[in-house]
Amino acid sequence: MVEGNWTRVSEFILMSFSSLPTEIQSLLFMTFLFIYLATLLGNSLIILVTLADPMLHSPMYFFLRNLSFLEIGFNLVIVPKMLGTLIAQDTTISFLGCATQMYFLFFFGVSECFLLATMAYDRYVAICSPLHYPVIMNPRTHAKLAAVSWFPGIPMATVQTTWLFSFPFCGINKVNHFFCDSPPVLRLVCADTALFEVYAILGTILVVMIPCLLILYSYTRIAAAILKIPSAKGKYKAFSTCSSHLLVVSLFYVSLSLTYFCPKSNNSPESKKVLSLCYTVVTPMLNPIIYSLRNNEVKNALSWTFHKTMGIRTAFCRRFEV
Repeated sequence: MVEGNWTRVSEFILMSFSSLPTEIQSLLFMTFLFIYLATLLGNSLIILVTLADPMLHSPMYFFLRNLSFLEIGFNLVIVPKMLGTLIAQDTTISFLGCATQMYFLFFFGVSECFLLATMAYDRYVAICSPLHYPVIMNPRTHAKLAAVSWFPGIPMATVQTTWLFSFPFCGINKVNHFFCDSPPVLRLVCADTALFEVYAILGTILVVMIPCLLILYSYTRIAAAILKIPSAKGKYKAFSTCSSHLLVVSLFYVSLSLTYFCPKSNNSPESKKVLSLCYTVVTPMLNPIIYSLRNNEVKNALSWTFHKTMGIRTAFCRRFEV
């Protein structure tokens, strides 16, 4: 519908990886499908195992469950549509669908930034104040910290998504990305977006930098505490309790920073897509692997759950045979 000299857009076209040959797109579909299923399975197992095993009913694993919920949410918001664009060439997404996808992308992204900071604080208390840890991180406190981590995503996502989609859009409706991210959608707007861009930049800096500074402060204190431990074995044990989280934080923040804070001239749209894949698709798959391989308690709980499940299945089969 034309209004004045601009056209109301009712749907968008996600360019995704359409510039690649069909054979490459088919290969990408199989790769991303495997990653998608592995992410759902891995994070679901983390949630189920940490709920089922009483030994894992501690604040650290409570926050890990929250992280797994976030990673599943990230994947459900982005990957199914991306798979559709690759295998069925279903590149269209409605105006409301695009806005909804962007809202939940902001919500899960902001929440993950603050949750990672909360997890760093949990490790700081555990290592620097081990005797007071059960008192400080009691069930009520860690539930409040989780709620505080999830909450900032709501106003941030609501304001930015509502504001962006209240602008008029030009007739061109091709989003050069595999999901509705703010920068490529903003390029289609037919209005002065200077104020919005200032808000978006400041908001992104605050959302990324505040949790990042909290994480840096926590790990500075953790490093100082570890260096004071006299034995090498004690140092290794203290470091091993936070090494998984540190690796996850590094993967998430490096890919996020390269995507949104590098100058536009340094990155082509295609390289932006690759960087976006790192924090939206690859990192959610790696998180349960990192926490499983580098954590003996999780490995033992997974082994216990597997053997218990197989034992129940064997007993059932024997009963059925009788």
